[in-house]
Formats: sequence, C-alpha cells, structure tokens
Amino acid sequence: MENFNFYSPTEFVFGKDRENEVGSLVKKYGGTKVLVHFGGGSAVRSGLIDRVKASLDAAGVAHVELGGVHPNPLDSKVYEGIEICRKENVDFILAVGGGSSIDSSKAIALGVVYEGDFWDFYCGKAAPSKALPVGTVLTIAAAGSEGSGDSVITKEEGMLKWGTGGDCLRPRFSVLNPALTCTIPAYQTACGATDIMAHVFERYFTNTTEVEITDRLCEAVLMTMVKETPRVIADPNNYDARANIMWAGMVAHNNIVGVGRSQDWNSHVIEHELSAKYDCAHGAGLAVIMPSWMEYVMNHNVMRFCQMATRVFGCAMNFENPAETARAGIKAFRTFLHNIGMPINFAELGAKEEDIPEMVRKMNPGDGWGFQPLKADDITAIYKIAVNARV
Repeated sequence: MENFNFYSPTEFVFGKDRENEVGSLVKKYGGTKVLVHFGGGSAVRSGLIDRVKASLDAAGVAHVELGGVHPNPLDSKVYEGIEICRKENVDFILAVGGGSSIDSSKAIALGVVYEGDFWDFYCGKAAPSKALPVGTVLTIAAAGSEGSGDSVITKEEGMLKWGTGGDCLRPRFSVLNPALTCTIPAYQTACGATDIMAHVFERYFTNTTEVEITDRLCEAVLMTMVKETPRVIADPNNYDARANIMWAGMVAHNNIVGVGRSQDWNSHVIEHELSAKYDCAHGAGLAVIMPSWMEYVMNHNVMRFCQMATRVFGCAMNFENPAETARAGIKAFRTFLHNIGMPINFAELGAKEEDIPEMVRKMNPGDGWGFQPLKADDITAIYKIAVNARV
C-alpha cells in the first residue's frame, strides 16, 4: 500500500426530509447570503426549491437563485454565476440537484475568489487552493460530487469537457434524502448507477499490490450496486434500495475506496469526449466505454480481472484458462448494464464511428499513467471495440 493523506471534512445529513434543515446548516458553516444553484424545472415543480428557500428564510439567511444548469454543465452558466455572486456579495453556494449542479457550483465557488478566468483551473494553468464554501442537496445518486473535491465542466468553445479538483472544493455539508431520488426516471437511475460503478472500477484496476482492504471495500460497493439497481428499476419507490445506492454513490467517489493505490481514470477521459460531442448522459457513455476498455487492457493483469469476475459477479474460476474467467466477468458486467437499460455500443448511444479521429485528437489520453498507459492508437482501438460491442 502506498503512502497517502485522506481528508474528508463534509458533514453528511442523511435521511427523509433532511432538506428542511438546510438553513441551519448554511448558518452553521458561516453563510449569510447564498446562491441557490440548480438545474431544470423538476426541482421547482417538485416543491424542493420552495422547501429549501423556506428553510433559508427561517434561518435568516438571504438568498438569490440561478437555475438552468445543463446536464453536462457549461462554462457560460459558471460565468453567469460568478457575476451574480460578485454583484450580490454572495458568500456561500448551495447546489440543489445532481452532479451537474454541484460541479457547476464548485466552479462558481472557485471563480468568485479568483482574479483570472475560472477555466484556468480546468485547463491546468492554476491549481485550486481557495473557494467559497459549498453545500449540497442531492437529488440523484451518480457523480459522487457531494462528497468529493472534483468538478467537471464543459467549455462551449471547442466543446472541451475537462475537470479539476482540490480539497477546498469538498462540500461543507451534503443533505442526502433518498426519497428525493424516487421520481428519477429509470434511464437516469441506471445512468447514475453506472457512473457509481465506474468510479469504483477506476480505482479497483490498479497496479498497486497488497491493498486487500480497499479491494474488499470496492467489491462491497460494486456488489451493492449489482443487487440494488435492478430493485429500484423494478420499483422506483423502494426507499431502502434507494438509500443504499445513494450512500454507495458517495462512498464510491470521496476516495475512501481509492487511498493507498494507483488509479486509472482513462475510461472517464475517453467517455468525456462522447458526452461532450453528443450531449449524452455521462453514465450512458461509460456503459459503452468501460467494458470495451476492460476488453482492451485485460491482458495487462488477467488475474485482477479474474478477481473481479469471481468476487463481484460470481463467475467460476478456470485455473487452467484464467483469461476465460476474465472474459466472463467482463461479459457479466456488460450484460448487467444491458439489463438495466444502458446502451452498450455506439449505435445504441447515438455515436458515430466516423467521429472517432476527432474525439481522439481532442483528448489528453493520460499517456504514462493509469492501469495501462494509453496512446492515441490505443484509444482508437477502444472506441472501435465499443462500436461493435454485443452482449
């Protein structure tokens, strides 16, 4: 196990109706004027925004609003939020929604206190060191941004989907009410579940040895998702299953399952080009890319894929032909994704094979890092596998 620091200061407020406590939580963490930042109309139609504002009013916390966050959050909305916060002397950002609203809120929080362009943090010109405090009210279990220091934004000029991260971006508090996710359509629920599993797999496929504790934690989260996701697809109002998935989403990405081990993240980099190009759901893109990446890199460490196959998906171990077991595990994962309604190839996602060269040119493939370092030819090959993937 490698040396590591682990810092996770977020207060998680979990359970039914906990969004009604948001005013006192903002006040607890020093907020006096809040930007309430949210996405589409569902948070308004459901009455959630009204409940949040009522809680802020009851606590004597002033607030302004900015809705309209795009599912793949755009830099234009971030600039708008920065301008509002400076004009209104906002000192706290409250994200109401899923990962897109939270990531956009984090970008605004960075930009308000920075003299330059907030995009400097996303293109690598600057490293996050300070930001306005952020709180969240989570409405979909997926990105894990409610517990992480990460943020991903799409720059509309060139449609570049890039990320940044730092401990200053970890939310001060996150309100997690599983009941708020019960109205999420089955497709979005499945996209979220796929994203959660991908966050774990990006950590699970490691070149670090002797990391049994985090291996087992990863496997526990993955097995939970395999069990609970079909339950909520069949019964959207299953609160217990929703609760397990919501907590799994946070655990998957606050890095407690990734400490002390090298990580990958090439699948996320490869997928970001799909969601930037086609505006597809991030989880749907990952459902197409992740098993294809697995097929391509499997021979780098066949036994790690055998471990996934046997421990997570219950495949029988073929000691005479371990590659057969590894392939069975990858097939089981892809079949699981198909069964919960996810696309598994380019055609089902709405992607086009002729766009592959453009997407490869635009990305930074992470040459020199990851489970197996990838160059442009490798990424092209992974996309090609994804074009023709089948269950």
